[in-house]
Order: sequence, then structure tokens, then C-alpha cells
Amino acid sequence: MCPPPSEELPAARRQPLQARSQERRDRILAVAEALIAQKGSEPLKMSEVAQEAGISIGSLYQYFPDKRAVIRTLAEKYALECRTRIEAELAEVRDKAGLSAAFSSLLDLYEELMDSNPVMRDLHAGMQADKLLAELQMAESRAAGALLAAAMMRVFPKADAKKVGTLAFLVWQLGEETMRLTLSAKRGEAKALIEAYRRMSLRAITNPNEA
Repeated sequence: MCPPPSEELPAARRQPLQARSQERRDRILAVAEALIAQKGSEPLKMSEVAQEAGISIGSLYQYFPDKRAVIRTLAEKYALECRTRIEAELAEVRDKAGLSAAFSSLLDLYEELMDSNPVMRDLHAGMQADKLLAELQMAESRAAGALLAAAMMRVFPKADAKKVGTLAFLVWQLGEETMRLTLSAKRGEAKALIEAYRRMSLRAITNPNEA
């Protein structure tokens, strides 16, 4: 969800340099987040965003050409926050126990964010319905998988780097799919799915030569 911009996907029109412009852009995104939290992204209307942000629709379009650009910007914002946490958690991994602890901590964090943040849930649930946004999510899985692979190689320096990279990407993408699956499952089943994924993934990443 946080790769380089795609020419095919609408992006923010303007990267504001002045403080006032930045404040207006931030206010637009905050309003969009609040509306998505209340109603979901599907019924989100640019006119409503403009009204709630206290600006004209023309001013809104100076920053975002359409609704998809707003949603994309929010998705990238969350992805950047998540990737920063991933980097921090994995940076100090040097042994098998540390790898297990860091990965499990990241899974707990992701589960907590999905439980507590309705906007993240909405964006995650709708990602596969939009081809371009799905491609963005896949690219983010590759980036996060690369960070996991680097940590694994520090722990298992003699492992086959190519195989480790493939395994790490697969584990990360399966995590995304697991979280998406839990959105339509009952709470008890959702928890069981996450714990099954945790056990399976920890076995795989801590025994890469056997996976």
C-alpha cells in the first residue's frame, strides 16, 4: 500500500509547500477519514468532503482530482506508518528468538490496528475490488517481505537468499489475506485464524531451510 505512485492511479494534484496549503490538505484528509469511519469509503462524496472541510469543491480538486486519489493517499499514509513500525521492529533482530518476538509483535500490532481503526478496515476490505489499489497492496507486501527477508538472513546467514526472499514475501502476503479473511469472520473464528497463521508463519520463518 505504499509503493511509488502509479501513473494510472489518480494521485494528489499538489504537494503543498506553504504551511497554509499543507494545513488545508491535512484538513481534507482528516475530514475524509472521519467520513469513511462513519459511513465507509463507498458512499464518500467529494462534495461532502469539501463541505465538511469548509472549502469550495474547486479548491478540493486542486489537491485531489477525485475520490480515488483521496482514498489512495489515505492508504499510502497508513502504509507508511506501518512500514516505519516494521522497520523498527525488525532492525534489531539478530537471533531466532528475536525474530520470533519481532514478527509476533508486528502481528499483534496489525491485529490491534484492524480492530481499532475503522478506516484501515474499510480500506483493507475494499483493496481487492480495485485492481490498481490491489497492485499497490501487493507492492507493499513485497517491500515488507524484503524487510523480513533481511532480518531472516541476519539470523540464518547460510540460508539461500533467493528462497528466503520468496518465503518472506509469501508469509507477508498470506498475512494480508488472513487479515482480510477475518473481516468477514465472527470474532472467535477470526482470532483462531490469526493464531493459526501465527503458528504456521513462525515455523516457516524460524526454519527457512526446511520450508
